[in-house]
Amino acid sequence: MFSIKPLLLSIFFLLPVHLHARDFVFTAIPDQDETKLQQRFGKVADYLGKQLGIKVKYIPVKSYAAAVSAFRNNQVQLAWFGGLSGVKARDLVKGSEALAQGIEDEQFETYFIANRATGLEASDAFPTGIKDKVFTFGSKGSTSGRLMPEYYVRESFKASPKEVFKRVGFSGDHSRTISLVQSGAYEVGAVNYKVWLSEKQQGKIDADKVTVIWKTPAYPDYQWSIRGDVDDIWGKGFKEKVRAALLDMNDPDLLAAFPRSGFIPASNDDYLPIKNVARAIGLVD
Repeated sequence: MFSIKPLLLSIFFLLPVHLHARDFVFTAIPDQDETKLQQRFGKVADYLGKQLGIKVKYIPVKSYAAAVSAFRNNQVQLAWFGGLSGVKARDLVKGSEALAQGIEDEQFETYFIANRATGLEASDAFPTGIKDKVFTFGSKGSTSGRLMPEYYVRESFKASPKEVFKRVGFSGDHSRTISLVQSGAYEVGAVNYKVWLSEKQQGKIDADKVTVIWKTPAYPDYQWSIRGDVDDIWGKGFKEKVRAALLDMNDPDLLAAFPRSGFIPASNDDYLPIKNVARAIGLVD
């Protein structure tokens, strides 16, 4: 008698793999050079894959805006965002949530740094002596390298950065901001304090050439954000499994790659101060 079973089995095995298995993909804002990011997040992908029991991939992006677009377009389902990029991305994807932040991200800071040739020195008060200097932000989409420093510039001078400085640039990432100010290509810049401390520890900062002149008040910054539809794809409770995996990340080697001392729960409401500042200076609606 003719049996349909072998036919069904052959059809099943010819089906494209993506119909019964899908990789879980994440990205991260490019706040440092790409080589460092690949080293950092390749290990994180391996860790998450083991914790979640599925294949997890990290894909790099070229800009903060590209990270937000990849999240919106479902090219990635999870992202390590800065405060501003996270706000933008979650607004674009219904039900998306901030899951976890670094312990340090509750109280993050921006350092204003200056080339020693300017004569500017460290101060507890906002350094009004930066007026008419050549200034560089980091990326246009950076919280610590653009949003918060621009806010304090506007608050202090009641004018836009273009009106305050002789020239304004955007370095693209924090490591490059430090390099540009240290070399004298820019007189003053704004940088993520964690990158500054990391590069100082690695001996990449020449204290005879560049120094910190002001530290902003603390604000919430980096966080892991996840799309609102992941439970529909990987099953009920998957989002919480991801959250648990992030909060349980305690390998010193993995944490040092961020660098963070650990992760704690986060929520969208934690980032309302960032959204309000972004609205105030016209970076979000």
